[in-house]
Amino acid sequence: MAMRAAALAAPGGLRRLFCTNTTKPSLSFPFIPPPQAGAQPARPMAEPNTNLFVSGLSKRTTSEKLRDEFAKFGEVVHARVVTDRVSGYSKGFGFVKYATLEDAAKGIEGMDGKFLDGWVIFAEYARPRPPPGQPENNMPPQYGRQ
Repeated sequence: MAMRAAALAAPGGLRRLFCTNTTKPSLSFPFIPPPQAGAQPARPMAEPNTNLFVSGLSKRTTSEKLRDEFAKFGEVVHARVVTDRVSGYSKGFGFVKYATLEDAAKGIEGMDGKFLDGWVIFAEYARPRPPPGQPENNMPPQYGRQ
C-alpha cells in the first residue's frame, strides 16, 4: 500500500514504473506508422469470382439470414453457414454464391465490415481449395496418411 502511494505521489506516477520510454515522459507510447501504400498485404487477394467467403458470423446466424442480407446487393444463388456437426451452431464463417461477378463485387462492398446479428462480418472473394495431393502450409506428409 505504501508503494502504491509513493508511486502515485512521484512525478510521472505509475507511468514511470511501467513505461520503458522514461526519457520522454510526454510520449508514453511510441508511434507506429501505418503500413505504406505500396507494401504487400500479409495474404494476397484472391482473384474475383462469384463465391464469397464471409467471416465473423455470430453463432445465431443462419443460412437464411445470410442469404437475406446478401440478397440486397444482387441475385444470390446459394448461401451457407458452416455449422458444427455436434452442436449445430455456426462455426463463425460461411459462403455466399452470386449469379454474376458484378453482384459479388457489390456484395463485398455492401457487407464487408458491417454488422450482422450484432457482430462485424468480413466478406471477401473465396479462395479455391488446394488439390488433395498437396500438403498444406508446407508441412511434410503425416505418417499413415498416404
